[in-house]
Amino acid sequence: MSVMHGMPAAIAPVFFKASCPDCRARFELSASALRLAIGASRRTTFYSFTCPECGSAVRKPAGERIVELLTGGGVRTLRLHSTV
Repeated sequence: MSVMHGMPAAIAPVFFKASCPDCRARFELSASALRLAIGASRRTTFYSFTCPECGSAVRKPAGERIVELLTGGGVRTLRLHSTV
């Protein structure tokens, strides 16, 4: 996952490069096409999207850098809370 910069975010939308593990397609997605879930651990922190090529639901782990890129790019974020 990487961010493509061209113009300031206030003027142009941010697009993210992504790929599908099922059909192996590579594409660019806008922030509105992605969802980020931040949990209490690495296992529960991930981003997801629907592959525009094959329609598969894709879920990938999100480390600190990915979280930083996605939140900075305007991706909708869900913070998961522990029930403990």
